[in-house]
Amino acid sequence: MSLAVRNLTRNTLLANRAERAASFYSRFVGLMGRRELPFGDALWIDPCNSIHTFFMRIPIDVLLLDRDLRVVKAFHALVPWRMTLIYRKARTVLELPAGTLAASQTAEGDQLDFQAA
Repeated sequence: MSLAVRNLTRNTLLANRAERAASFYSRFVGLMGRRELPFGDALWIDPCNSIHTFFMRIPIDVLLLDRDLRVVKAFHALVPWRMTLIYRKARTVLELPAGTLAASQTAEGDQLDFQAA
């Protein structure tokens, strides 16, 4: 099922085709091997409190979210072969095309909302 992700704080649409990765396998594979992530697409990893970009081919924007879907940490254009720290307050992660956070002015503390698309 595809989800729409809105930033309620900024009243902007972050993705209209977000997929949820909830199984061990889908969380493990994530975006590895993809050659592109078009604007409007996203991957919501649940549960998750840190990520890596090993074996990825593209930079991505990353949002770590708490249980209320508030942004705990934001990473702009995280390049392949990097990893984040573990953020204890984070419960899920949203991976987006690089440039999405800058275009939407999404920042730490913003409130997100997920709805069926």
